[in-house]
Amino acid sequence: MNSKLLVSLVCPFYNEEMGIEAFYEAVTQEITQLDGFEFEIICVDDGSKDSTLKQLVELSENDARIKVIELSRNFGKEAALTAGLDQASGDLIIPLDSDLQDPPALIGQLIHTWEANDVDVVLAKRVDRQSDSLSKRLSAAAFYDTYNFLAHIKIPTNVGDCRLMTRIVVDALKLLPEKQRFMKGLFAWVGFKTITIEYVRQARSSGNTKFSGWKLWNFALEGITSFSSLPLRVWTYLGVTGAFITVLYGLFILIRTLIFGVDLPGYPSLFVAVLFLGSVQLIGIGVLGEYIGRTYMEAKCRPTYLIRKTYRRESFRVVP
Repeated sequence: MNSKLLVSLVCPFYNEEMGIEAFYEAVTQEITQLDGFEFEIICVDDGSKDSTLKQLVELSENDARIKVIELSRNFGKEAALTAGLDQASGDLIIPLDSDLQDPPALIGQLIHTWEANDVDVVLAKRVDRQSDSLSKRLSAAAFYDTYNFLAHIKIPTNVGDCRLMTRIVVDALKLLPEKQRFMKGLFAWVGFKTITIEYVRQARSSGNTKFSGWKLWNFALEGITSFSSLPLRVWTYLGVTGAFITVLYGLFILIRTLIFGVDLPGYPSLFVAVLFLGSVQLIGIGVLGEYIGRTYMEAKCRPTYLIRKTYRRESFRVVP
């Protein structure tokens, strides 16, 4: 009986045809050095429109460690990561970006850190993000600060999806029923004993990022509304404050009228007041709409993803 632990690498792909060869060479070179473990590489093709799927399937035909999951369309990275975690059979599971910004050398570091400590999760924290643009670094810092201020479940700063998780952690994640998934928050929500290692984030091996500024903004809203109700509560406080100020101002007008007689105020101040309060109300309705929209999508109970086909050689040992 094979006593080696099985490690599952979960790698989402979307239009990464130019970097697949470099990714495969870097990953296989790293895992070949780890003799005490077996590996499977779960490659999730998230509806790529280039030759990504074709190249992954060819790799799986020549390397029994590779399992390719073809989704029926592009569901987004969070859904693709969920699909990979659901399909992973390993005792240890490591999500890994396919663009090599999380260097494959982290695999050995994560495993050795887990071996040396009684923990269930080993986080990989980015301590140097000079490979990212200034705007991305600033927006990321703003997101982490805003999220952790609003949410009751905190997420570690500058920690992405790359981490090591034991089987018990992944089984716990699979119990969470959300369809609109913010994985960083879900990772933090399940908890378990955790330790952190640090690494320097690399530049992309090829191609361009698939996250535009608009997508990152929506991703941030997804995270905040998934784990915090404070944006809703804020409008209650604003309403109470506005009502209190209105009462005070009404008393001021009443007293001034009784003492000095009738005074006709100017229309510009009235216009500004109405416009300001109307804008505040619209913002409040927008925040409320974000939460109602999430409830609407969750109520449909649609699956997070759909698998079109799975590719894998039969000669690989699969742990039940």
